[in-house]
Amino acid sequence: MTRPRRSLLFMPGSNARALEKGRNLPADGLILDLEDSVGPDAKAAAREQIAKAVAADGYGGRELLIRINSLDTPWWSDDVAMAGQAAPDGILVPKVSTVEDLRTVTDRLAEVGADPSLKVWAMIETARAVLDADKLAASARESEHRLAGFVFGPNDISRETRIRMLPGRSTMLPIITHCILAARAHGLEILDGPYSDFGNADGFAQECIQARDLGFDGKTLIHPSQIDTCNAIFTPPAQEVAEARKIIAAFDLPENAARGAIQIDGRMVERLHADMARRTIAIADAIAATAK
Repeated sequence: MTRPRRSLLFMPGSNARALEKGRNLPADGLILDLEDSVGPDAKAAAREQIAKAVAADGYGGRELLIRINSLDTPWWSDDVAMAGQAAPDGILVPKVSTVEDLRTVTDRLAEVGADPSLKVWAMIETARAVLDADKLAASARESEHRLAGFVFGPNDISRETRIRMLPGRSTMLPIITHCILAARAHGLEILDGPYSDFGNADGFAQECIQARDLGFDGKTLIHPSQIDTCNAIFTPPAQEVAEARKIIAAFDLPENAARGAIQIDGRMVERLHADMARRTIAIADAIAATAK
């Protein structure tokens, strides 16, 4: 099933009002956070609050992820235990660096009897994770690792590597494309990291356009005001969807059944374009379904 992941909004698990508000926001998904947005003294209360929010449901078709604390903290094990019982769509693991990190999390999920459908998402935000992105992505082929995708974490990468975050992210582009290639080579989804200056609407829109054009499936967000812009930019335009349907219809004609390339409106179109068109249509149809 193709699932739209244009916008996934981080929501602090310690903020009951935010968790309630999330039930009515137009984001494709919510990331209920136990890590950066929750202080040390509030971790246990936030864990309990998230468990109650997920159990109460009411989030409709929105994808629900729980971001746990990193494996170098004293909280991660209890976070995973709670998530395994609460049964969201997945858990987001920060600062993953090795396949062994993923195995540690999935072993804990197995210990608490988590449903096999619960997926794991890895945040790529360390130098080691970037260097070993292919190894991490390849582990998705082992079903026990539950790996569904990556979330790119530019701020932590910048902190660790000293690569400066400049407008347009030119300094980050080699790293970004490397991670996207690793994800796609193994059939994973990949989401862009957040844009911190949520008051800069133009800058945010430009980064969304860049993320879409680079091949990200969507973007993680830190403020509800970013949702509509993000959704609009990651939604295939009507003209693109119409063109995709035309390509599929042309290849479905009996006279084109055995042909690898055909002419449409004076240009050559190959079967690889038909594959791309099917993806465009699947995403557009999934988005339309969520709007009903």
